This record gives sequence, C-alpha cells and structure tokens, in this order.
Amino acid sequence: MNTDERSVWGSEDVSSGKDAGDENFPVGSLLISRRLRPHVHAYYDFARVIDDIVDTDRLDAQAKIARLNAMEDVVMGRRQAPQRRDAQTAVRVGRTLRQTGVSPATATDLIVAFRQDAVKNRYDSWEELEEYCRYSANPVGRFLLELHGEDPRTFGPSDALCTALQVLNHLQDCADDLRNLDRCYLPRPWLEREGVQVDDLRRTHTVPGLRLVFDALLDRVDMLNRQAATLPGLIRDRRMRMEAAVIVGLSKRLAARLRAEDPIAGRVKLSRGDVLLALARATCTLL
Repeated sequence: MNTDERSVWGSEDVSSGKDAGDENFPVGSLLISRRLRPHVHAYYDFARVIDDIVDTDRLDAQAKIARLNAMEDVVMGRRQAPQRRDAQTAVRVGRTLRQTGVSPATATDLIVAFRQDAVKNRYDSWEELEEYCRYSANPVGRFLLELHGEDPRTFGPSDALCTALQVLNHLQDCADDLRNLDRCYLPRPWLEREGVQVDDLRRTHTVPGLRLVFDALLDRVDMLNRQAATLPGLIRDRRMRMEAAVIVGLSKRLAARLRAEDPIAGRVKLSRGDVLLALARATCTLL
C-alpha cells in the first residue's frame, strides 16, 4: 500500500473475532439452500467487520469513517482492497452482489448506519431510533429476500421484523453499550418521562422507571412482531419461508424474556430450548 492508502486503511485489522455463533439468530443456517449459503456468509462477514470498525476503541471517529468509506468504495468497485482479511470481506460481498443481482444498497445502507454510530451516541425519539434501524437492520432482511428472488411485497413485514430484532439487541446490550462505547439507543425523552437518566444503566439492576422504559420499547417491538408475523406467508421459497417463521418465533420469545428478566443484571439471551421450540412451532404452522 502507498502512504495515502495506508492512512485510509490503517495499520491493523480491528475485527473482534466474533462469528455467526455469537449472534441471537441463525446466520446462513441449514434452512438456507447450500447454493446460497456462501453468499449469506459473505454478507454476514462484511457486516461483522464494518460493525467492528465502528465499535473499536483503537480508532477515532474520523479514522472509523475513513475506513468505512473505503469499504464502501471497494463494494462498489471504486477502489482496490489490500490483502487483509477485513478489507477482503468488502471484495467478497461486492462479488456476491454482482453475481446475484441483489441491490448494492443492502450493503451500503449498513455503512450509513455505522457512520452514524461513529459520531452519534444518544437518541431523542423513537422516530430517530426507527430511522437508524432502517439502515442498520432492515437491509439484512432485504438482502435475504432479494437473494431468494422474493416479491417486494415481503419488504414491509421484513423491515418490521428486522427493526424489532435491532431494538431487542439494543435492550440486551444497553448496559454494555453505555459502559464500553458511551452509546445509548433508548430515547432520552422516554427516560425523562419516567424520571430516570442514561446513567441509571450503570447500576447493577433495573430501577422501576427504567423498567417502564424497557416495557414501552417492548410494546413497540410487539407491534412490529405482529406485522412481521405475516412475512412467512408471503415468501415463496420453502426454505426461506421456514427460516423467516423461525426468526419471527425467536423474536417473540426474546421479547418475552426481556419482559420477564433484567438486562442490567445480566445479558438476557435465548436458550437452545427457545430455538427448538421456535423451529417446532414454525414447522407446525407451515405444514
């Protein structure tokens, strides 16, 4: 790399080492056809790397944005990538998009969200949070649907599901996000309405006012999950239909767990039993 390229890419790969096994929901699972699974993994690897770029404490905001911009340029074929694992994920996802005809926006919209994460760490309304999810989460569902050649009618309920999953993830990680990244996605007016502050997330347990904020967000998630419940019935591909039904079930189960458990006291997560139950219910529903 020349000096200019080195200043953009930096001297190190800041990837966290997390993989699909660290996620709440199946990534490129056996429900996805073997033919399409490599494309799903290429997309996931790219999303994981750009998320790691914005979450690292080894880069400042300007360096994060510069590297994200470079990743976007590689995806769009405007720049060559160095022979390094993180940058090469952009090469692979760009190749996937060209081979499959899936919209490049399903990858570049993620970068819009992560550029925002580099400079914004508080949210002032549900609408702001929803707009963030439009870029950080909804493109994932659209990628899978486009990859399977599904009708655009599926996009609305898919967006609802992906936004629900993103909000659930914010609730799971609310304490860690504040402690590690000084980032809070909970709408500040909702906190003020219940007489609590962002710093109440630093406690060892959830105080009553904060519990009310969590439940208000879960009310929104429940509404989104009801919209998402129509998604499997709109999907033509049998395998993708089952995948969607399982994920809708897992989203509902995680929302129920977050109502009953305390995400400040410890990370609330799905169990193997939750996954098996969601699979069984999806099978029964779709038979």
